[in-house]
Amino acid sequence: MSKRYGRGDWVLRDVDVRAPEGEAVAFTGGNGSGKSTLLRIAVGLSKPTRGVVADHTQRYLAPVLVFTALTGVLTVNGSGSLPPAYASSAGALFVGSTWLTIALTSLDDAPQRAIVVISSGRSLKVLLAAVGTALTSCLVLMVFGLLFPLWVGDYEVVTASDLLLGLEAQLTCALVGIAIGVLCSRLVLRRQGYALVAALALVMVTLFVKGMPPVNRLFNLMATTSESAKLLAPAAGMLAIAAVILAGSTAVTQYVTSRKE
Repeated sequence: MSKRYGRGDWVLRDVDVRAPEGEAVAFTGGNGSGKSTLLRIAVGLSKPTRGVVADHTQRYLAPVLVFTALTGVLTVNGSGSLPPAYASSAGALFVGSTWLTIALTSLDDAPQRAIVVISSGRSLKVLLAAVGTALTSCLVLMVFGLLFPLWVGDYEVVTASDLLLGLEAQLTCALVGIAIGVLCSRLVLRRQGYALVAALALVMVTLFVKGMPPVNRLFNLMATTSESAKLLAPAAGMLAIAAVILAGSTAVTQYVTSRKE
């Protein structure tokens, strides 16, 4: 791996470092020797000019596999109207986004997060980057959630309203799932057992408390109304509520994190 800025001299050249999980690695050198640049590249705040930084973690694979499996089981061989099918794929994304967010925010240990915060200058910036990464990952999964039911099912005429409703439902569930994942990450709950119990409890309440917006309320609407056009406005309202929940969850997480730091 090598790094230089513009056409200037190389700050780092042909650096090859391996840091197995649980092992401490120290970098020494004088001012301008590239220590800070190397750390910024290691934690993802900068990119090397040549070479790559390999991250072999597979923690994100489990939630992605759970999402695809749930979507397949819940929507395969579907027929009739699309809203119930899209409610199922959105529910799968809700569970997957919660787990995925917890996994993504737990990839860095306390020392690595400290390096990221010091390098970026603000812990809020780091938290927003984690939320943005989770949301970007969910956007990729949404494509699968929208198209897979159409591929394996036998539905009536598919309209633009159907697709827009599916997008609103999945985005709503993704935002609420990310909100729960952030609140139940190691940034707030350091013990993984507590985080797991809290996440499971919040997911169950959000899914199964009758009439609770936005997730349960949205699912009830999609299960009882077959015309997507009539659901677009209520779904947009649920999406707005989900955005507020995510903003509140991020604010609470930032407050707790700043108090711990």
